[in-house]
Amino acid sequence: MQYGQIPYVGKPVSRIVFGTATPILFAAFRSVYGDAPDFGDRLNAAFRLLDDMYAEGVNCFDCSDHYGEEPLGEWLEARGLHDKVAILTKGGHHNRWRKRVTDYDILHDAHNSLAKLKTNHLEIYMLHRDDPEVPVEPIVDVLNRLHDEGKIGAFGGSNWTLERIEQANDYAVKCGLVPFTVSSPNFGLANQVEDPWGGGCVTIAGPANASVRKWYADNHIPVFAYSTMARGFFSGRVSSADPESAKRVMDEPGLKGYACPENFERLRRCEILAKEKGMTVPQIAMAWIFNQQPLEVYALVSTSAREKMRMNVESSEVHLTSEEVKWLDLETDR
Repeated sequence: MQYGQIPYVGKPVSRIVFGTATPILFAAFRSVYGDAPDFGDRLNAAFRLLDDMYAEGVNCFDCSDHYGEEPLGEWLEARGLHDKVAILTKGGHHNRWRKRVTDYDILHDAHNSLAKLKTNHLEIYMLHRDDPEVPVEPIVDVLNRLHDEGKIGAFGGSNWTLERIEQANDYAVKCGLVPFTVSSPNFGLANQVEDPWGGGCVTIAGPANASVRKWYADNHIPVFAYSTMARGFFSGRVSSADPESAKRVMDEPGLKGYACPENFERLRRCEILAKEKGMTVPQIAMAWIFNQQPLEVYALVSTSAREKMRMNVESSEVHLTSEEVKWLDLETDR
């Protein structure tokens, strides 16, 4: 496993981050504070999964105020791992009634996350969504308040545009405050051609976003990339020779966001390179993510199998030539 150093995080962070939005963790979440008769079984299953991920070298776990925190907090306390694990959690997600990027909402969600995760410090805190109608100044102020109180370390935005991050950081620098030092957009080999959830998602994938990726690299802001495998598109169960296979494998958001002709061509090239290198399609897609120098990428990965996480870790060590990287992303032809 490769590890990196994130500003304001006092421990190494695994370059593969385990995403807790999995069925096993969701089942445990629904039971943690309930009276379900199988509560113990569900929580034990969650503990086994988290144990497996940690054993493979993962020391950073991604969750949010509406998934993953409860079972993760129970596991961290039971295993005594708070000092060894970096928590990445998110707040400020909108609901059906209103957008939630106010100082009240941020403070409310952060304090709830601290309680559910059974800790007094969150290593990485992100705002799950943005509301461009809210000025950045009070957002930066309240995040700095949490940082100064020692409740959060690094902070940033998930699904924040480059323009809004620049506004926030310009204000922080002008006022001598801590700026956004992390970001979590969609990024992977597949180009996200349509917002999977119908609004508020930000991607930096695809040729059109090359200048955005350069900005991240030039400003040394790590990218915590979500949907790196395009919601199953690069799982190895979708075939470029059978586009209908995507409908049998992927959910509706995945189909909406990634099942397009240009991505099927990327998949075809993954299949070719995987055969040449004796690897699998998901291994090639994962290797591509970690060959984006000088962009510093941390891949958010969800799986319910230890063997698959081990393959992801192995893939993160694979070197691809610059020609292979460009060819996979349709920048060149062989």
